[in-house]
Amino acid sequence: MEHTSAAPAVRPARPEDLPRLVELMGEHMAYERSAPRPAGPAGLAGRLGAQLFAEGSRLWVLLARTPEGEVAGYAACSAEFSFWEAREYLHMDCLYLAEEARGHGLGAALMDGVAALARERGLGRVEWQTPDWNEGAIRFYDRLGATGKPKLRYALPVE
Repeated sequence: MEHTSAAPAVRPARPEDLPRLVELMGEHMAYERSAPRPAGPAGLAGRLGAQLFAEGSRLWVLLARTPEGEVAGYAACSAEFSFWEAREYLHMDCLYLAEEARGHGLGAALMDGVAALARERGLGRVEWQTPDWNEGAIRFYDRLGATGKPKLRYALPVE
């Protein structure tokens, strides 16, 4: 009997993944009740690709794939600096799985990939946030042993 191995559950994004990544980002924005972002002249995929795949980029995206190889989720991370600790850490800006991909271990695989990325880059911890109404995400992060800190996030448009 021929043995076939399943596609790896998590891998770094590649340029050809940008159209699917942008689709997932749109789903994520809708899930979090956020207004869609305007595409602008270069388009979201173009702007994102220029940053993500630039030499020396400090932005990383990991993709979760189903056993069939379909891209079903992503985690977007960047290196950030903690002034109080005078060292960098990995900021996970987004983690999202398509609804049909939830509950199959892909979220845990993504988090394992994010933790491995932080270790590879010599970053001592990972930080992220989730909306306070997202009870499923909160339960998931609690099961991982992560701890939350109540804070409000502000944004000030300057354009």
